[in-house]
Amino acid sequence: MKTDTIFYTLLQNLPSVLFELLEQSPDQATRYRFSSVEIKELARRIDGVFLPKKKFASEPIYFVEVQFQKDEDLYWRLITEAVVYLNQYKPKRTWQAVVIWAKSSLDEGVPKAYEAFFNAGYIRIIYLDELEEVADTSIGMGIIKLVVAPESEAEQQARNLISQVQQTDATKRRKLLELVERMLVYKFSSSSRQELEAMFGLTEWRQTRFYQEAREETQLENVPRMLSEGLSIEQIARMLQLDIEVVRQIANKQNKESET
Repeated sequence: MKTDTIFYTLLQNLPSVLFELLEQSPDQATRYRFSSVEIKELARRIDGVFLPKKKFASEPIYFVEVQFQKDEDLYWRLITEAVVYLNQYKPKRTWQAVVIWAKSSLDEGVPKAYEAFFNAGYIRIIYLDELEEVADTSIGMGIIKLVVAPESEAEQQARNLISQVQQTDATKRRKLLELVERMLVYKFSSSSRQELEAMFGLTEWRQTRFYQEAREETQLENVPRMLSEGLSIEQIARMLQLDIEVVRQIANKQNKESET
């Protein structure tokens, strides 16, 4: 599971986190929509773009890049994407590229060619491992701090975060719980979901879409083994609570592979 993908999911569901990282009011998020935009000239999409809503004409566009590993081309790629976007859409507003590094040690520095952009404020750099002094007043910031928390502190931070989520409105709780679950699976990657459930006393997350998808994925992984043990398609579908056609497709694929 890629951590940057989890982070983009967090930004999509809790966009106020970006503005907390930028030391702005979380309410700023109501003025924006988080989007993925197509760049025709580059034949690809930019995943993390915060576009101001039409009635907030003075607000800047934010191009957000999240990186959890070394990437010497990051600044070159991000600024190229931003400039090509500006040329394609010609927005009548300013912009800023926001680079979020997991650790400051991963950042090799802004290329000399882009130092003028940086000095003019068009590039903002955030290091998650330097957020220790930032209070995790929101659930979003709590999730972010959990990402970079040392192992000795992570379990207690996770418990505090889960406690916060369980106190939220029921309509928001499931989505927030799903975000926390994704982060727990990443942070405690050596533990099974059953172990995590026991460790943190989680029972509600069985209702989340992520849990159901993960459960089905695990069940599907068991199908080839059960077929090789001689169980019928009908038996497997019933035992794993899977659609019989899904099991049949796996069986057909396995038969074709054995014939080649």
